[in-house]
Amino acid sequence: MKFGIQMFTTDYAIPVTELGKACEDLGFDSLFFPEHTHIPTSRRTPWPGGTELPLEYSHTLDPFVAMGAVAAVTKQLLIGTGICLVIERDTITLAKEVASVDHLSGGRVLFGVGGGWNVEEMENHGTAYRSRWRQLREQVEALKAIWTQDEAEYHGKFVNFDPIWSWPKPVQKPHPPVLVGGDGEGTLQRVIDYGDGWMPILRRDPLKLVERIRELQAMAKAAGRGPIPVSIFGAPARPEVIELMAEAGVERCIIGQRPVPAGEALAALKRHAEVIAHYA
Repeated sequence: MKFGIQMFTTDYAIPVTELGKACEDLGFDSLFFPEHTHIPTSRRTPWPGGTELPLEYSHTLDPFVAMGAVAAVTKQLLIGTGICLVIERDTITLAKEVASVDHLSGGRVLFGVGGGWNVEEMENHGTAYRSRWRQLREQVEALKAIWTQDEAEYHGKFVNFDPIWSWPKPVQKPHPPVLVGGDGEGTLQRVIDYGDGWMPILRRDPLKLVERIRELQAMAKAAGRGPIPVSIFGAPARPEVIELMAEAGVERCIIGQRPVPAGEALAALKRHAEVIAHYA
């Protein structure tokens, strides 16, 4: 079992460089950063968490800037987006960002992607909520073309460009793993269609998630694919949960860390590390 940390990088929490060094020193294999470019003040779209939207959602640093900073002060720690709102980004620019961080880090990027939930946020980027999944698929396909081809082109409804040159190419071949987030209707098929892994959130019913993992692997086998790696967000550092996820074949448990000052964050990381030491 591998263990990672996810934290909203904010302007008031532990610096990402200090966080990254601590994660590597304490034995975590990865560090993931969520993304929100902004939060519209209208608050028309309710937060899926069910309460008032936490402060960190409107204070997040750009994930790729944060990943680059962490890459500069670590040697082996994997750095990932958890998740990148691809549909709010220009495809060609995003391909350059991911490839650049993978190049600078020596091939340590895990590229988590998702469709997002905030309708107003998407609209401010010119993205329609109802077509976000179709757009995401085209963008991921186009990203892979740019990363793997010397003269890439893509012609779709949402992404369209003639042959281009774009370097650097990612260090990882054929490209950084694309981990598809979410657990809604159609998610597992998206993983099969264009994902290299699945990255759902562990909610109140772990046993339901275990059933979904079995369903995914059955779909993968039917599609002629091997077992698909699964990384779980929101996994508490509790033995009974870790053991259940291990039995289900989960590759990585990603523990959520609150965006708090350094002293508080480091103490929490050390507590988590003591638990995972028995399973890592």
